[in-house]
Amino acid sequence: MTDDALRRELGAHLRAAREHVRPQDVGLGGTGRRRTPGLRREEVATLAGVSVAWYTWLEQGRASTTRQVLDAICRVLGMDADAHRHTLALAGFLPPPAPGGAVLGEPTRALLESWTRTPAAAVDARFDLLGCNDAYRRLWGDPAGVPAERRNLLITLAAAGRPEVEPVLRGLYEHFRASTGLAPGDPRAAAVVELLHEQRPEAAHWWECRTVREFAPVTAGGFTFSLLRTVGEAGVCIFTQVESGPA
Repeated sequence: MTDDALRRELGAHLRAAREHVRPQDVGLGGTGRRRTPGLRREEVATLAGVSVAWYTWLEQGRASTTRQVLDAICRVLGMDADAHRHTLALAGFLPPPAPGGAVLGEPTRALLESWTRTPAAAVDARFDLLGCNDAYRRLWGDPAGVPAERRNLLITLAAAGRPEVEPVLRGLYEHFRASTGLAPGDPRAAAVVELLHEQRPEAAHWWECRTVREFAPVTAGGFTFSLLRTVGEAGVCIFTQVESGPA
């Protein structure tokens, strides 16, 4: 990835966040008719204590900035912790996530297989499937039986057509957006996005919203879905599906 590509991604991220903030959210009163949604650039600049020209350059991917200024902009835009962290990573103030294409180690593979009743799969940053257990195969099918380009957790859930996993798919996609946004130009990530949008056209809207969020456990359809980070295997997470207890 290039610095120019990351600056462009940062600018698009800031612009999307700005368009979701209402003037009244930041204490601005009657500001007249608006041609575009959200705050104006000059309003963000004033509230963050930077020049309008400098903020405009940031959104256009033509300038870099300090962490202090970026923190101020994030506060003005009301970003939550995940969006704030993603902003800092795009600007180079936090280390990027491990790239996709991770390799599953034997200890983690053995752990998956030891869970005989819990569907579980290991995935990389792009949610490509690295391995799974028999419980996962019984529920979601054997990844070995599909073309290599479709061996992906997002594609699997989208193709299943199960309404109860909709919030799970949406949450995983927002996590995916955060990871792949830090690697603009990644051809595999672009291919996953294209396949998912073919399977689920409404996902194109999710992508354009630019919502980024660490996946948090979701309870749906009688199960709790979680994404667990492994220790010692950079870029590898384990997706689990556990039966929910009684309410």
